[in-house]
Amino acid sequence: MGLLRASDRWLYRGGHPNALARLLNRGWATAAGAGWAPRSMATLEVVGRTTGAPVSLPVVVADYGGDDYLVSMLGDEAQWVRNVRAADGHAVLRRGRREAVELHEVPAALRGPILRRYLDLAPGARAHVEVDRRAPDAEFVRVAPDYPVFKVTRS
Repeated sequence: MGLLRASDRWLYRGGHPNALARLLNRGWATAAGAGWAPRSMATLEVVGRTTGAPVSLPVVVADYGGDDYLVSMLGDEAQWVRNVRAADGHAVLRRGRREAVELHEVPAALRGPILRRYLDLAPGARAHVEVDRRAPDAEFVRVAPDYPVFKVTRS
């Protein structure tokens, strides 16, 4: 495992961001929300399921087949995934402007090619997904149930 890959895993040890990752996420969320980050990045805002307060975090938006998708590199237990599910998919994406969206979970059987595209766009996620981005399609199908994918629908 390379040093960069190891550091990416260290930032999210135990499936949760450590203090440094939270700081970096705040910076990326600010940049993405203001429209200063690459086009594939955005800030996701969703209501926290326990606090009721808005939670913001940077996300990579994977474009595939003419639609946009969000992928959880940390799996089902990622806090944003749990918050999106509790909010019935209602969220906001910011890329220079705020856009109300609905996030609809994609069935596991359809996630493979979206997961591949996500790994092409999100180098930081590669350390967390148990398949190489150049792996055969069958490998993506095998791991797809472990990584929630949400289709972005504009409200």
